[in-house]
Amino acid sequence: MYKDENERSSYSDRNSDDVWSKPVRAGKRTYFFDVKTTKGNNDYYLTITESKRRQEADGSFSFDKHKIFLYKEDFDKFKEGLEEVIAYMRDNLLKDVPDHAPEGSSFTDVDFEAL
Repeated sequence: MYKDENERSSYSDRNSDDVWSKPVRAGKRTYFFDVKTTKGNNDYYLTITESKRRQEADGSFSFDKHKIFLYKEDFDKFKEGLEEVIAYMRDNLLKDVPDHAPEGSSFTDVDFEAL
C-alpha cells in the first residue's frame, strides 16, 4: 500500500478506502500517513499510525500500533496545535536541538494542506 505519489494509478486493485500513503521512518518507530475514503467514497480523511517493533519473550517480533483519525474539518486546528507544541518545546525545553533533521535522516515534513 505504501507507494510513491506517481504510482497512484495502480491503486484501483486495492481496497476502495485506500487512496494514498506515506511512511515516515523515525528511529525505532514508523509513522504511516494514510489518506482514505469514507464509505461510499464521497469524502476523505487521514489516519496517522505509529508503529513500533517489539521483541517478544520467545524471540519473535510483534508491532505496537496506535492510530489517530483526522477529518478535514480538523486539519487546521490539528496543524496549529502541533506547530504550537513543537515551537514551545524547541524554544523552552530543547534549545540545543536544531530546527531541522540532521543529514541522512529519514524525517519527512508533512504538509497537511496538500492532503
